[in-house]
Amino acid sequence: MSLAKKYTNETELMPELETSLFLLLIVALGAYLLGSVPFGVVITRIMGLGNLRDIGSGNIGATNVLRTGNKAAAAMTLLLDGGKGAVAVLLARALVGAGDAIQLAALAVMIGHCFPVWLNFKGGKGVATFLGVMLAFHWPAGIACCLAWLVGALAFRISSVGAIFAASFSIVFLLVMGQGTAMLLALILTFLVFNRHRDNIKRIRAGTEPKIGQKKA
Repeated sequence: MSLAKKYTNETELMPELETSLFLLLIVALGAYLLGSVPFGVVITRIMGLGNLRDIGSGNIGATNVLRTGNKAAAAMTLLLDGGKGAVAVLLARALVGAGDAIQLAALAVMIGHCFPVWLNFKGGKGVATFLGVMLAFHWPAGIACCLAWLVGALAFRISSVGAIFAASFSIVFLLVMGQGTAMLLALILTFLVFNRHRDNIKRIRAGTEPKIGQKKA
C-alpha cells in the first residue's frame, strides 16, 4: 500500500458505505423510534409526579425530572435515556456489524431523543443519550466523556456545562483513541448537543442558568 493510500485510509472522516440503502433505512428508522421514547415523561406520569412539561424547564430529561424532587425517577430517566442510546448502537453492531450502520444508528437514536415524533418533535437535550451512544460506540472514549461531564457539572454546579464539556471533548477523545472514522459522527453529535443547549448557553453567559438541584428553570 502506498503512503498516500495509507494516509487517506487513516484520516478519512467516516467509513465507506458497506451496507445496502434499504438496510440502512431500517437501521435508521428503528434507532430513531427507540430514541424517541420519552422516558422522562413516561416515568413521571407512572409515578404520579405530574406533567413533566409543566415542571421546571419543561424538558423531558433527567435534570428536569430531578426538579420534581424524586431522585429515583431522575435516576431511572438517566439510565433509560442513556440505555436507549447504547442499545441502538449495540444492536446495529450485533445485527449488521458494518461501521456505516453503527454510526447511522448512533446518529438516528440521538435525533429521535431530540426530536421525537410522539411529542411533536420537541424532545430532550440529548446528554444522557449522547453518553450512552459514546459508551457503546467506544467505551474508553465514552468513559472519558462521562468524566468530562462530571468535571464540568461539579466545577460549575451546572448540568448544561457538563454537557458542553462532554460533547466538546468527545471529538478529541475519539481522535486520540484512534477512532478517526467517527470524526464526522462526533462533530454532528456535538452540534446537536450545542444546538439543544443554545438557550442554556445564553443563560450561562448572563449568569442566570439554574444550578443542579434548583427547582425553577
